[in-house]
Amino acid sequence: MYLRFDSRRAPANDVKLAAMIDRTPTIRRRLPAVLGLAVLAALVTMAARAASPTLIGRTAPDFALPAAVGSNVRLSEYRGQAVIISFWSSRCSVCAGQLARLDRLYSTYRSSGLVVLAVSVDDDPMHAEQYARAHAASFPLLLDTSKAVSRAYAIDRLPWSVLIDRSGIVRYLRGDDRADDDSYVAQIRALLDDTVAPPGISP
Repeated sequence: MYLRFDSRRAPANDVKLAAMIDRTPTIRRRLPAVLGLAVLAALVTMAARAASPTLIGRTAPDFALPAAVGSNVRLSEYRGQAVIISFWSSRCSVCAGQLARLDRLYSTYRSSGLVVLAVSVDDDPMHAEQYARAHAASFPLLLDTSKAVSRAYAIDRLPWSVLIDRSGIVRYLRGDDRADDDSYVAQIRALLDDTVAPPGISP
């Protein structure tokens, strides 16, 4: 029995192989760019994480931001008071609970000199304003649409809080949503008492 092959028609496997060979140079050209972007993203993330602890013991970067409701706010105007800066986003599932807990703390310690500033990192100010109106707080909800402030504080996760003493020095960093935790309250009291406890970062 003889098998006949039509030399004018390439086998299906040959066609697939040819197509793969044709794409190989394109893949090789794109691979360095893809790898380069991946390495750059990793370096940016590592740099942000490495930068956060270096804020502790240093003067908090000053800023002025518009409020979702009300006037503009400048951090340096609160020198002499203990300040919590809490970074949030309308896309953050636990941020609403964190803002509510901070609101309760603010109501308790406001008369002792506590200031709370909540900074949104939303890209769309409309979303941030709608969220702010839906989650009303007794402290300013600020808009950082340019991300200038979040970059200055090396924010790489949410919610994230920065605790600043009366001298304007960063004393504690909090990367959690437990504003009613005993350790959180102890840090606030230390700042209000103007006692400089050992600075640190909490996970």
